[in-house]
Amino acid sequence: MIEEIRQAYPEAYVAINEATIDSEFSMASDVLTCSLLKTLAGSKPGGDFLELGTGTGLSTSWILDGMDAASSLISIDNDERFLAIARDFLGTDQRLKLECMDGGEWLEKNSTKKFDYIFADTWHGKYLMLDEAINLLKPGAFYIIDDMLPQDNWPEGHAEKATKLLETLEKRDDLLITKQCWATGLVIATKRNR
Repeated sequence: MIEEIRQAYPEAYVAINEATIDSEFSMASDVLTCSLLKTLAGSKPGGDFLELGTGTGLSTSWILDGMDAASSLISIDNDERFLAIARDFLGTDQRLKLECMDGGEWLEKNSTKKFDYIFADTWHGKYLMLDEAINLLKPGAFYIIDDMLPQDNWPEGHAEKATKLLETLEKRDDLLITKQCWATGLVIATKRNR
């Protein structure tokens, strides 16, 4: 087994990737991570999905590719320039709602919503307002984060933040977690049914 994607990429992925390169967006999700996001999405038929940190929509395209027709995805980003790329290539998908808003503001305004799957790919819902994001999970729901292994683009001091986040997640009794030293470093958690 090798770390290579040999399955079909989402239809819009290549065009989004080209636009991402042209935009100089440097925080795109790794394609291995994206493949896992698709697989996990397929386990939640009729699911309610949330992505915190759309970026240009690369990971969004994979999540949508794994979702069934009865599922819905809300994807949030605070940068309209990058969100416009996702809107250009994915905006006609009726299952998708793209919102340009600060992640913290969105979490505060939507504290009563519940989701089957959250991919937290930005500060809010991961390093900031973690409890608020976890509270949005239905029992049995997935909480997924990436970029937990050292990255070239990490600013000074970020490694300590990542370590602290992992320690915080490991201490929670409402989550079952698995840490994976694969792709960019993933954590997959499931909300306990209590």
